[in-house]
Parts: sequence; C-alpha cells; structure tokens
Amino acid sequence: MKSLLSHAVVSTLLAIACCATGPSAVNAQTSQESDYYKITTFQTPVGEVIEAAGFQMFPDGSLAVCSRRGDIFRIQNPLADQVGADQFSIFARGLHEPLSLAWRDGWLYATQRGEVTRMRDEDGDGAADVFETVADGWGVSTDYHEYAFGSKFDKDGNMAVTLCLTGSFNSDVQYRGWAMKITPDGKTLPMTSGVRSPAGIGTDSKGRWFYTDNQGPWNGTCALKPLLQGKFVGHPGGFRWYEDGGSTMGPKPAEPNSGSRMHIESDRIAELEMPAVLFPYDKMGKSASGIACDTTGGKFGPFVNQLFVADQSASTIMRVFLEEIDGHVQGVCFPFRSGFASGNVGVEMSDSGALFVGGTNRGWGSVGNRPFAIERLDWTGKVPFEILAMRLQKDGFELEFTQSIDPETASDPQAYDLQTYTYEYRSQYGSPEVDHTRPKIRSAVVSEDRMKVRLVIDGLQRGHVHELVCNQVKNADGQNLLHPQAYYTASHLIK
Repeated sequence: MKSLLSHAVVSTLLAIACCATGPSAVNAQTSQESDYYKITTFQTPVGEVIEAAGFQMFPDGSLAVCSRRGDIFRIQNPLADQVGADQFSIFARGLHEPLSLAWRDGWLYATQRGEVTRMRDEDGDGAADVFETVADGWGVSTDYHEYAFGSKFDKDGNMAVTLCLTGSFNSDVQYRGWAMKITPDGKTLPMTSGVRSPAGIGTDSKGRWFYTDNQGPWNGTCALKPLLQGKFVGHPGGFRWYEDGGSTMGPKPAEPNSGSRMHIESDRIAELEMPAVLFPYDKMGKSASGIACDTTGGKFGPFVNQLFVADQSASTIMRVFLEEIDGHVQGVCFPFRSGFASGNVGVEMSDSGALFVGGTNRGWGSVGNRPFAIERLDWTGKVPFEILAMRLQKDGFELEFTQSIDPETASDPQAYDLQTYTYEYRSQYGSPEVDHTRPKIRSAVVSEDRMKVRLVIDGLQRGHVHELVCNQVKNADGQNLLHPQAYYTASHLIK
C-alpha cells in the first residue's frame, strides 16, 4: 500500500473560555474537561484537504474517513497515541460530496448527494476498484444545500438517508426535505417528511433512528428528532411529494400554523412528531451535527448507552440522555467536551471506546479555527462529577449523579436554578426563546445511597426546555459539578 507524503503539523488547540451558561463552561475548581477526556489531533497529509464528515472502521482495525471534497481515505492504526500522515492512504477519489459511511458484508457504503454507493478493494492494493450503485431513488441535486446523510445499517439490513431541502425553505427536487429508507434489495421508500437541514444521523442503544436538524424555517433552534415511518417532523416545504409517497406515508398532513407552538400543533396534526431534544441556541451551540451512541459497556466512561452529538459552529460534543414518556422518546442534553480544532461534523464511536471526530469550517466558520481536522477523543479513566441522567417525574425530576453527592448542598432547593422556555413554530428563520416561566422547586430529597436527588416542582411546562443550573451542588469531596447545566425537553408530560 502506497502511503501519502507526511509532514509535521504543530498546533495549539484553541482554549475556550465561556460564561457559566455556555456550551463549554467548567466550574471554578481546578478540574477541567481535559482531565477526563483527551483530544488527539491527527497529522494529515501535505496538500490534502480532508473535511471529515463520516467514519467507518474496517474489520482489520483501520479507519475509513470520507471528506466533503469527494475523497475517502484509509488510516492505519487510528488508535495509536499519535497518528501521522504516513498512516493515511487513498481508498477512493471522485465521489460527489460523500458525507456518511457504513460497512456490510465486505463492502464499504458511501452516501453521496445523488445515491448510496458501495465499493470494495478486489485486487488487494488498498484502494477500491469496484463501485456499484445501491440506491438512487430521489431527484438529482440542483442546489448547494441539498446534502444527503446516511445511517449505518439496522439489524434488518435497512439504511436511512436524510435529504436537505433546496435552500432553507423549498423542495425543488423530488424528496428533498424527507428521510428515505433503503431496503436490503436497494428499494428507496419514503419514511419521514418535514426534514429541513440535517447534519447527522444515528441510532440509540435500542436501534432507533434519530437525526439532527438545524435552526431555520419551522425550526426555532437545533434539535435531535426521531425518524419514524409515516411521521412529519416539522418543515412542510416537502409536502408536494406526498403524492409520490404511496402506501408508506399515507395522506398529506395538515399545514401547520406559523407562529404557533409545536406542542400545540402536534395536538392538531396527528402525523407531527415532537423533537426528542431541543438544543438551546448559543447555550449549546448553533449547528448540531453528527451522532454517536456509547454501546461500549463503559469503555468510554460512565455514560453507557447515551448519545454524543457534535456541534459544527461551537466545535463541541454534547451529551444526551433519552427516556420514553407516553410512547414518545425525549430527554436532556448536557455540555460535554469543548476545544476541538475545527467545526465538528462527523463522529464515530469505536468498539474500543474511542470517539473519532471530523471537522470543517467550510465557510460557515467555527470556534475551532482550523479549516479542517480529524481528531480522537479518549477517556482518561477518571470519572468526572456530572449529572448522569435527568428523568421526568409526574411532579418534577429525578437527578442521578456519577459520584456520591454532599447531602447538605444537594438537599437545599436554593442550590438549583430552574427556568423554562420554548420557541415559536413559524415559517421565519429560527426563533428567540419565548414563553419563559419560573417553576418553583418545593423540595430536594437525597436518596439513601447519595447518588440521586428528587426535585419536587410546581409548574412543569409541556413543550418547553427546562433549563436547570446546579452551581451549588457538590460531591462528597466538596467538588462542584464539571458541568452544572442541564436542558430537558418536556415534549410530553407524565399524565
């Protein structure tokens, strides 16, 4: 295998100082994010622009990475302490903006703008030499915004593909603004309407598909949304294609009322599925992207089966805990790790517990000041003091922590600051926070094992983000939370 030319890349990662409510805030103690999760930035080949958007481990332990520029590279020994440019080789060139990769039965699959393609290396020289179209059942792209993102395969061999709208508002090409299901025999079936600007797709630990959508028309802020057969997830720009949807979609939903609230419209529009998690704009970033689930059984730390979601603008990784309420999935997002070198897009969790992160600032800009980057996030083995989970109760929330808590601080209702807000569901671009409330925390009861707190609250709000800040809560050693903020989206309440 011929390796690419190597060069040394000397760089200091941007240190980010944010306010206490920002996506990368840490407490005033000496503890910091890098104590628990270490970023390794790969040295990339001279002359190559690798705007990494998707990853896939090969069975031999090497790593495939696809670039928005149309290339797929192969990285040998990607788990090494340092990864140099001589570990990169070219696997494929000349694709049309591949943004996602998957592996099945000896083939590497790439989702391009116009199709899902599979490829393999038959002559053993380390580069793909056989390419086949698997599925292309959507219109030919005519606009820069018409990105396509593909999932990994589910247990039945299906793949999901999300298709961006034409621009922000319209669907000028068939099925733009939809999610499609690709069956094992290559059929392309309409699955979910209402997609606007997806930037990542993945599954939770139960195999349920989710995607990230970005702030814009009919999206007050960025969100994690479920992909469910026959459902509508918010943007009506692609309604024109219901006439092509056939039996897999049913009738076209009613038009939403601009300026309403999504939970109100969901009561009127049966097909409208609420977001699982809203990412408050600015506080948790501005452009949610890739999704990875920690199914490593603890190799990535204490957050087993939780989701890790990238943000391109803030150059961060967020953490998401999900639960099921009244038959719907919803949950909470937390800050997790900041300081990445570029704008994070693709993420991939290896079986060994390494999170690969790919980035580009493309032209949108990002907090990370490099134009592109490939990085790896590794757990150091130390457990941070964090809110592990936030679970909705009929009359409040239960908080679970990663470490034993100090009962004196944790049992004081004044140690918690809670507000709620939501966003307008409207045809204009984005929305400010609206409908703010201040629920009253009546009591905070610490569990016998000192790992949980039960908050009894008056004033839970359906359809609202419940922003909880726990600045005064300490662990048994007197240490503050690494990230005291939690943002729970109560799309549904317990009846």
